[in-house]
Amino acid sequence: MEKILIIDDDKDLCFVLKRFLSKHGFEVLEATTGRAALEILDSVEPNLILCDFRLEDMSGSSILKKIKEKNPSVPVIIITGYSNIKTAVEVMKLGAMDYVTKPLLPDEILLTIKKALNTSAEDKASADANEQDAALKEQERVNLLNAKRAHTESGSYIFGDSSDFKNILNQIDLVAPTNYSIIIYGESGSGKEVIAQEIHKRSKRSSKPFIAIDCGTLSRELAGSELFGHEKGSFTGAIGQKMGSFELANGGTIFLDEISNLPYDVQVQLLRVTQERKMRRVGGTKDIDLDVRIIVASNRKLWDAAKSGHFREDLYHRFNEFAINVPPLRERVNDIMVFANHFLTQTNKELGKNVKRFSPEVEEVFRKYVWHGNLRELKNVVKRATLLADSSVIDIKSIPFELVNYRKLQFENTGEQPAVPKDPAIAVNQPPVIREPGLKSVSIDAEYEWILETLKKVDFNKSKAAKLLKIDRKTLYNKIKQYKDLNNQEL
Repeated sequence: MEKILIIDDDKDLCFVLKRFLSKHGFEVLEATTGRAALEILDSVEPNLILCDFRLEDMSGSSILKKIKEKNPSVPVIIITGYSNIKTAVEVMKLGAMDYVTKPLLPDEILLTIKKALNTSAEDKASADANEQDAALKEQERVNLLNAKRAHTESGSYIFGDSSDFKNILNQIDLVAPTNYSIIIYGESGSGKEVIAQEIHKRSKRSSKPFIAIDCGTLSRELAGSELFGHEKGSFTGAIGQKMGSFELANGGTIFLDEISNLPYDVQVQLLRVTQERKMRRVGGTKDIDLDVRIIVASNRKLWDAAKSGHFREDLYHRFNEFAINVPPLRERVNDIMVFANHFLTQTNKELGKNVKRFSPEVEEVFRKYVWHGNLRELKNVVKRATLLADSSVIDIKSIPFELVNYRKLQFENTGEQPAVPKDPAIAVNQPPVIREPGLKSVSIDAEYEWILETLKKVDFNKSKAAKLLKIDRKTLYNKIKQYKDLNNQEL
């Protein structure tokens, strides 16, 4: 089994890369500092090294020189977040076999590794440090990345670690080559449009247009014109002929977000498009043939909207050839830091900064916060924090107050107890207690609050808590049970 050594001070990236490469049959070692990597190289001879260009304890140039001193023949691939010809030339002159830019794409990193492992020592020597070749190589890479990312907002669907996310990727691979119409369900900001773009990118229509329309922004008067176009003079303000979104997407894919907000009369027109693959501009007399794949998205179940009369049932069945459910970010805790680190890389490029990571305290806040705005909210928080950061690490002072104090504010505003995940006996996200006010209920609430605070102080060791409360362990359990019985909920 071929050994790969990963050198990167980003622990999350090391973890993700290790899992990814292990699944592809490699034995993976990891080091988060240059010194630790050099110690490993004293006793282990890896077949390949993946090394970050900017480490906290030494520069990429320094670590590369030391690696080559210890093992001149080992191929080294540099990971850099700064895609430019100067970096490429520098690392190639120093002996790097190749380089990859963040955010990492799985097919790119795997292809680069396999290519490096299969390259002979003679090929490596002849490829070293040619500035013109490096420039050409960079241009090819930029073209490849642009082709892969031009139509996607984030390119973040790379190393999602949750089982839900992996299942979504499997579904994308399964349905993309077909011409099925698709419904994507998910909360606002959860990445529905990016998934639609991924489906288009992996389909046979990838070279054709991808047109995205937010149906929630279309007025009843102009929805038909936006979707199907209009002829000159067909209504007041129609001063010329206009092609609609369906016509613009002909041969490709149209994505209709928040489809349930589409006016009912426009749904009738849309039904004809899905049935006959023909459309007619507003005010027009000529049918236009269409070859368009339709992907729709909604934050509510269309079947429920159909049953309540807000959405045509026959149109629902036309769309429902395949459905993908996107879970909210709060249910994909393992993915939070993956996306956060990607947004950090993006923002560094936008702002020209070199913020390398998040502090452990910030990571803890991110994992515990309930991301109501999903990926969109996370991206905005990371952008703000990167702008405010005054060092290479984003610390807690750069994070919005409402995130850091989320549980406390939730308790103050609703009476809901903060989530305490360390002890399964204490409920998480309890609904506020509602009962008739009275001295007894106030006393019980105060007593429970004191018990909870004491449990927190001793890390939920009930024996220590009982001792501090000057009661025995059995009495402590009885009081917790009493509160549960009064509120009809688990504690």
